[in-house]
Amino acid sequence: MPETSNLPLTETTTLILLSLAPGPSHGYAIMKDVHTLSEERVALSTGTLYGALNRLLEQGWIERVDDPQPNSTRRERKAYRLSAVGRSILIEELDRLESLNTIARQRLSPGGYGDTQQP
Repeated sequence: MPETSNLPLTETTTLILLSLAPGPSHGYAIMKDVHTLSEERVALSTGTLYGALNRLLEQGWIERVDDPQPNSTRRERKAYRLSAVGRSILIEELDRLESLNTIARQRLSPGGYGDTQQP
């Protein structure tokens, strides 16, 4: 079980980990996927993405792997995948967010705690 001291994750970190959840991917594909997953709210610059990927590599949350996609250039692309630790931390964060969402909806529901409306 991961340490909860890693939580909460930033939105960017959560989206990068979610992007890698289905399988390995290279940087540009991660950037595009994060943009899609965030409904176009988050557009990562190359520097931001690779800084985050380096940090996640150092933390052991992701691993560098051979790029699963064919590459027509001579330049080797770096691909990344979610590690077992990274998957555990992502699941912990999603559980935390789900719990927060449940509490928020209960508080906002009619008759819920904090309902200030009079019948």
